[in-house]
Amino acid sequence: MNIGIIFAGGTGSRMHSKDKPKQFLEIFGKPVIIHTLEKFEECQDIDAIVISCLSDWIPHMTELAEKYHITKVRKIVSGDSTGQLSIFRGLEAAEEIADENAIVLIHDGVRPFITGKLLSENIRCVMKHGSAITTGKVTETIITVDELSRITTVPRRKDSRVAKAPQSFFLKDIIGVHRKAMAEGFTNFIDSCTMMNYYGHDLFLTDGPSQNIKITTPEDFYLMRAIMESRENEQLYGIDSQEDTL
Repeated sequence: MNIGIIFAGGTGSRMHSKDKPKQFLEIFGKPVIIHTLEKFEECQDIDAIVISCLSDWIPHMTELAEKYHITKVRKIVSGDSTGQLSIFRGLEAAEEIADENAIVLIHDGVRPFITGKLLSENIRCVMKHGSAITTGKVTETIITVDELSRITTVPRRKDSRVAKAPQSFFLKDIIGVHRKAMAEGFTNFIDSCTMMNYYGHDLFLTDGPSQNIKITTPEDFYLMRAIMESRENEQLYGIDSQEDTL
């Protein structure tokens, strides 16, 4: 079984939205999270969806899934105090509907520009290598610095990537690492890639589309709208796009 674990626990503080979290803001007539969920719903390789959501917004999330016919949603669970713990709640829910050999694709609810092709490539990469970290090729030089703001490393651009999502694993591997981290008192790893690397797991990449952005700030929201308007114009006027069809 292949399960999308959708993290929708953010409060949207950087979006400066007072009325609702960023994942529920509407654009082109739909909440951002529905644009994301539709990609999982439409991908034939995805069997089920689990959503880790802000507890107070679970009824609203349930209504949205019904309204927009997201039929693969099997569970909507309450998130927790950190992103790591919220994802763990989603993994626990996945454990209730699948065996340990299931593949889980951990994804941000506010990262809507994924494609069915990317989801399928993540699954194939996990089947072959045990992991799949969606990445983006960098177009500028990456540097690392120390606590004195001194540049310590300038990796070659061709060897550099930006880690994005989904980040995909066998359920038994990722939930096992989560439990180990919590047993050792770690509850705030920035993402699954960082956690798995910390515990010595080999990680393999799947390069995704350049437009696979995360909607975190007002600028991201405006960029999402611009991308969607551009794609609508491409369809209207028959302009070829270099990106995968959504």
